[in-house]
Amino acid sequence: MAADRHVSEALLRIALVPGLGESHLRALLAAFGSAEAVLAAPDAALAPYLSAKLREGWARGADAALLEKTLAWLIQPGRFLLTLADADYPPMLREISDPPPLLYGVGRRELLGNACLGVVGSRQATPQGEQNAEAFAEVLAQAGFTVVSGLALGIDGAAHRGALRGTGSTIAVVGTGLNLVYPARHKALAHRIAEEGLMLSSFALDTPSAAGHFPSRNRIISGLSRGVLVVEAALSSGSLITARQALEQGREVFAVPGSIHSPHSKGCHALIKQGAKLVESAADILEELAWPVMPPLHAAGEATDADPVLQALGFDPLDLETLAGRLGLTVEVLSVKLLALELEGAVARLPGGRYQRLA
Repeated sequence: MAADRHVSEALLRIALVPGLGESHLRALLAAFGSAEAVLAAPDAALAPYLSAKLREGWARGADAALLEKTLAWLIQPGRFLLTLADADYPPMLREISDPPPLLYGVGRRELLGNACLGVVGSRQATPQGEQNAEAFAEVLAQAGFTVVSGLALGIDGAAHRGALRGTGSTIAVVGTGLNLVYPARHKALAHRIAEEGLMLSSFALDTPSAAGHFPSRNRIISGLSRGVLVVEAALSSGSLITARQALEQGREVFAVPGSIHSPHSKGCHALIKQGAKLVESAADILEELAWPVMPPLHAAGEATDADPVLQALGFDPLDLETLAGRLGLTVEVLSVKLLALELEGAVARLPGGRYQRLA
């Protein structure tokens, strides 16, 4: 433990220098071979790797309080630092053009050696989208993949929950320090992942959520993964950034189609037009990746119920008055029927007084 602390402290004394970014840390470790060698190097040897402003920060050194806080955090069970020099650094992540030189982790470190698949999508997901994400992630995890996502609301959270069912496993890559949870609504989910899966971050403790952190988080999600599945995404969704990074990294990209009328499907449809594989079931993904295929699955959205309300509703969101007109029912009578279907889990109520059938 003392030796581990010595290595961690040397590394953190570099990584926690204010203003020193991942590219600087990567260059310094590559040039000098170890954190200890970097710290022992004379200023003249370090000068080519540090700007004048960074040299001022280097002279002041790492924040002492944050350094001690991090070292105290690391001695707790299940917590670790992972570097490019470690034998268990994920090989797929190592091969991207800008692999993170330092990762903080909480949980099952051995999951880094598993075959991974990213599952991402909209934060403002529809009930059907969340149901799809859970179902895909559950089957993929049961097939032997570790599902990787970003702990965000909507599709990300659903993917983690689905993967955690049964014998599944999941990795949450976050854009904050690991002593913080964002969004706060996922605090219980984050704690469960730390116990049963793995929490991962390239950011130091106490780092708050910021928009600029998510591209870095997203490249790790795609970098860890053999492929990335986008379940729902608007044209402006950050999930499309993850998909583009996956393509740049040579990964497969999969997309779930949806209603032509839904803004949540526009991003997926754009990806399909650009060459992403359209998938209706997890079996489509397993076949594309030449992975042992599970027993045949129902395609997403396959009708199995002859209820006239469900048939009239279809799979597009619909308002109460339009649906009542299709069925020739009064709004009052239809409301009772919809409530029963909602309690059965067959229908979801959406904002704006609309309803959507769930597959």
